[in-house]
Amino acid sequence: MFGTTKGQQPAPALDAGEPEPPDAGAGAGAGASAGAAAAAVGEGRDKLTALGGLAALSLDAMASVAYGPESIVLVLAAAGGHGLGFTLPVTVSIAVLLAVLVASYRQVIAAFPDGGGSYAVAKAHLGRRAALTAAASLVIDYVLNVAVSVTAGVAALTSAFPGLYEQRVWLCLAVLAVVTAVNLRGIAESARWFTAPTAVFVLSILAIIVVGLFRDAPASTEAAAGHASALAGDATAVGALLLLKAFAAGCSALTGVEAVANAVPSFRSPRVKRAQHTEVALGGLLGVMLIGLAVLIGRFHLQPVEGVTVLAQLADASLGDGFGFYLVQFATVVLLGLAANTSFGGLPVLLRLLARDNHLPHVFALRADHQVHRHGVLFLSIVSAALLVASGGDVNSLVPLFAIGVFVGFTICQVGMVRHWNRERGPRWQGKALLNGFGALLTGVATVVVTGTKFAEGAWGICLALPLLVLLFELIHRTYARIGARLELGRVPGAVERQRSLVVVPVTAITRLTRDALSAAVSLGDEVLAVTVVHTAPDAEDRQTAEALRRDWELWRPGVALVEVADAHRRLGPPIVAFVNELAAEHAYDRVTVLIPEVEPVRLWQRALQNRRGAVIDRALRRHTDAVVCRLRMRM
Repeated sequence: MFGTTKGQQPAPALDAGEPEPPDAGAGAGAGASAGAAAAAVGEGRDKLTALGGLAALSLDAMASVAYGPESIVLVLAAAGGHGLGFTLPVTVSIAVLLAVLVASYRQVIAAFPDGGGSYAVAKAHLGRRAALTAAASLVIDYVLNVAVSVTAGVAALTSAFPGLYEQRVWLCLAVLAVVTAVNLRGIAESARWFTAPTAVFVLSILAIIVVGLFRDAPASTEAAAGHASALAGDATAVGALLLLKAFAAGCSALTGVEAVANAVPSFRSPRVKRAQHTEVALGGLLGVMLIGLAVLIGRFHLQPVEGVTVLAQLADASLGDGFGFYLVQFATVVLLGLAANTSFGGLPVLLRLLARDNHLPHVFALRADHQVHRHGVLFLSIVSAALLVASGGDVNSLVPLFAIGVFVGFTICQVGMVRHWNRERGPRWQGKALLNGFGALLTGVATVVVTGTKFAEGAWGICLALPLLVLLFELIHRTYARIGARLELGRVPGAVERQRSLVVVPVTAITRLTRDALSAAVSLGDEVLAVTVVHTAPDAEDRQTAEALRRDWELWRPGVALVEVADAHRRLGPPIVAFVNELAAEHAYDRVTVLIPEVEPVRLWQRALQNRRGAVIDRALRRHTDAVVCRLRMRM
């Protein structure tokens, strides 16, 4: 192809999804070619195992134990020591919600194996608008997760090395660049890179819990020594509103639970079972860590203090202030920085589904080598980098916005699953619907409380961004609908008819390129015209150039007429545009094609030697005519 018709757009991709990749040995057993079998094996390597999924998609949820319990304690501290006694009940209620969400998303994985999580559920059972709201909330949450995770990790690093504080924005961008580069190699590659940090962090937290349960008193209190307590002095009453606020604050530990359901296509076959195993393992580990840390908070009577995290105090109390303490701190810093990987595993798959449904540009549905949704990864990286720069690398300016979007998605997903069970009415559907209904109630309350308590701190921005993002999805969908109607997608086109065509070839001199262009033109159309622009200004050099071309053309006799188009202003594009439009106005031809011959340099620096005449003509024709524009390039 030399070019495209002006205004022509790629046809919307209305595919129904991609088939499940075959197992590595299936092709050989069925007599398939060795190449197909090798491709299947390669594709399998680029996808996740259950353990790999835990490393690639659970970093956000795992890292949340570094700030989830602390969020609960900080809220309850307003009621003094009596309030801290409710840390375990509040944590248990969050663990109950976690169990409900894990059970729900386990069913979502089975019902929607193409991924998408709450977006897919809402699309099937709640309508397009609810689905787009869920998708918008997840997009916002995934972007914020990257920014919060990176800034939190860098904040922990600058706390240990204060001299780096002024460079925190550059450090954030450097961490983001590393995570992006790893994910451009494929999600399976990111799982291999991040398995070791995840394992070290999880084992460290479990060690804190196990060792702490065997201690009657803290092994050390050096971490909190000399720091002012954040505990209220004389408060004794704990109201329902305070408990709800503590519950909502602690629910930040649940972000990332939905990532596995969003990224089901990233798993190896059988992908549903592997994804379900990953979801259950994630829920089990997260629940054990949250409840275990809450038990230790009560056992050691820890209080929040300024400048020291609750997790650091727990590590000090259980493991002492030696090697174990610093290992926990180092593992926390690393995992917080890498927790952004959860978004890189989930968001590109969600963007692919939105693109497939014509709510985003179709470029997000493309996959590169190693099963990488490259455009989704780069989009997430660029938007997150802009957010990091805008916030100045300050985690406190981003945390108030965090987790609101994901709870909107949680609630929509739970309501959608209630309708799913009501329609399916399979075995024990009432109990499953009741479970999802209870989860919808809990996440709905958490959404209202989190939004209400953080509205003035920046949550209003999320409330504004959600409808704007939904509106953007709708506008893109309408645009694709108009393109589809123009292309008559879904209809059987009429019979193929021969059209009378004219090919116009702009020329400035007689060269081998001119010969090749005319040869191609006579093969493309019924008639061919060569056109040249003659400048009528009183310039002797212009007159000599025009006369020389006219004389050489008559001597050459290529069998194609040369038409001279006059212009008094030394322009190139407008005279040819006017000539082509005159031809179209005569309606003598069904289609007019303009074939622009030009040289294509092999090396980049040689582009500076070109006169760019072809680009000027191309741009003018595409803007002001309906002609088919083709560019015939001769590689030097």
